[in-house]
Amino acid sequence: MPEMPTKLAEIVDEFASAPRDVVLEMLLEYADVIPPLPEELAGREGMEQVPECQTAFFLRAEVAPDGTVTTWFDCPPEAPTTRAFAGILAEGLAGLSAEEVLAVPDDLYQRMGLAQVISPLRVRGGTAILARLKRQIREQTAVA
Repeated sequence: MPEMPTKLAEIVDEFASAPRDVVLEMLLEYADVIPPLPEELAGREGMEQVPECQTAFFLRAEVAPDGTVTTWFDCPPEAPTTRAFAGILAEGLAGLSAEEVLAVPDDLYQRMGLAQVISPLRVRGGTAILARLKRQIREQTAVA
């Protein structure tokens, strides 16, 4: 089983080792790191909605010919926790190969210790975001 990608592992460790009272604050800092959508996705064209999220959340993963994955996320500013999940993935998965992204553990948010500070519904939404990204990557690479 491949290891968690380095950048993402660093983020997970940072959260897992942080005092519980600052975890939410740390999480919200990631709400601002989502890059804006490129023009061709402006109308959410070709993006998938994640119905498990309480808010309107859209994503798209694209596997380039060299196997690297690019992710795009669209989430309203009034949903900072969900935006933060996307920000963590945007930063933690940047430049990775399809295999590396598929190796990310499905219980990522539990490993970060977030289950203690945010609602189970939000953790479920974050988990669904990761699952849908992986599914899109599998469909494009035909990797089971």
